[in-house]
Amino acid sequence: MCVVGATVGKLNLSIDCAIGRSVAAVRPRIGLNTKYLYFILMPFTLRLRSGSRGSAQGVIGKAELSAIKIRVPSGSEQSHIVAKVDELMVLCDRLEEQQQDRRKLQNALRQSTLQALASAESPHELQESWQRLQTHFGRLFSEPGDVRDFKGLVLDLAVNGRLLPPSSAPALAADLIDQIARARVAWADVAEEQEKKEAVAMLKKLRTQHATVPNAALPDHWCWASLLQVSQAVVDCHNKTAPYVEEGIHLVRTTDIRDGRMDLTNTRKISEETYAYWARRMPPKAGDIFFTREAPMGEAAIVPDGQRVCLGQRSMLIRLFPELFSNRYLLYVIQSPSFQSRMIEAAIGMTVKHLRVGGVEDLMIPVPPRDEQNQIVQIVDRLFELCDHHAEGIGRSLRVAANLAGATVAALTGIAVGADEEPPLKAPQTELIAPLRLGTLPDVKDQAPLATLLARHQGEMSARDLWQRFGGEIDAFYVQLKTEVEHGWIEDPSYELGPNAPKGPRTYPDGVLVAKMKIKQEA
Repeated sequence: MCVVGATVGKLNLSIDCAIGRSVAAVRPRIGLNTKYLYFILMPFTLRLRSGSRGSAQGVIGKAELSAIKIRVPSGSEQSHIVAKVDELMVLCDRLEEQQQDRRKLQNALRQSTLQALASAESPHELQESWQRLQTHFGRLFSEPGDVRDFKGLVLDLAVNGRLLPPSSAPALAADLIDQIARARVAWADVAEEQEKKEAVAMLKKLRTQHATVPNAALPDHWCWASLLQVSQAVVDCHNKTAPYVEEGIHLVRTTDIRDGRMDLTNTRKISEETYAYWARRMPPKAGDIFFTREAPMGEAAIVPDGQRVCLGQRSMLIRLFPELFSNRYLLYVIQSPSFQSRMIEAAIGMTVKHLRVGGVEDLMIPVPPRDEQNQIVQIVDRLFELCDHHAEGIGRSLRVAANLAGATVAALTGIAVGADEEPPLKAPQTELIAPLRLGTLPDVKDQAPLATLLARHQGEMSARDLWQRFGGEIDAFYVQLKTEVEHGWIEDPSYELGPNAPKGPRTYPDGVLVAKMKIKQEA
């Protein structure tokens, strides 16, 4: 039985093996059927996992385990019970297998339908594929996550001009690129001080840039252009950790940008003095795009109105001429699977893929005329609204089904079980604020579960997220963290927080090193 962490309460019949950490072994005394004991313990573990028995800390102690009371019928009745449960379990396994087979068929059908839509070569084929998708939409999408594939297809079709009606006399995208180039020269003529330096640097980079044009076909009046060519300026961040303050200006880190949105609810804050230095090259303004080039790579979001924000590490600022190029259209391009594929090909790094500044500037963008950019944004917005509405309906249906199943189990057994509930982990009294980053990639044989998790998640994660994925007690997490930092598998997250930061090492209970890290002490 697992007795610690996110898997607390899970149990299985043992084989010839040793007991690992966070696991307890229960051996029945003579006369008690092992499989009967296994089955009879299940209701207890279900209560534990649903939070009705001491699972708030995500741990079950030996005393609690020893105190479990079970009903023990005669040996023959135990055998009959085990036989009946085995018989019913076979039916459950068969049902689960049928559901899995159905899911595989559904995934294959959805992928083939979407592929047919993506590869349509004529308006007639495109119309037929759309009709087929619309007719079978309910059969193709049965989970909220399924809709993500469809959104990706919508973006690819949109940014390749395949969702727009044909135009008799379209404007030329090449003329738009010329307009942007002239606007950039005019900006350089009137800019002053630091802005002048950025404008001149942009012109110099463009004169020497040699970007590779993709082979993908575009409408005849569209063209390919680099991110540098469509922008007024592309500016890298100040790649150092800023000193934080309690209240101040939002420092937008890569973890604050997800799925095209900038989340300002949990940002770190910096002072006016820090902002003046960190944003000295180009203070962000509403409408700018923040683009992450590492940890994770390829996320983007638009700076909202009425907010003062600053670029965090591993991110870049993209400023457009808004009257010439739509930031919403560019955001959709960045989110499209085709752009993400080109970006991954351009990335470097053996363990954690990332983009150089020049690699970001060279990324290629499909460029339509300005009015078509607006049309594309409107079409995508409308289709995404329909997708979100359908995803919400799927979510409601799944919740109804889960509630019905839970009510049925409760009626039959008296055990209230939530759908997919995991027992909450014990919150630490002190919390490590510093982000954790992958150091030297450990060998397969090394006992480095935390570094392994970081490697799977772009090489960086907040301490809280890493602890929750680790699944163990907070004390065990910090012990393991110290070990992996000492081996160099995880970078030492120590850093100075400013003139008032503590200079000496701090310790977590049991002597775990938390040197120079910002500590949030709960009341």
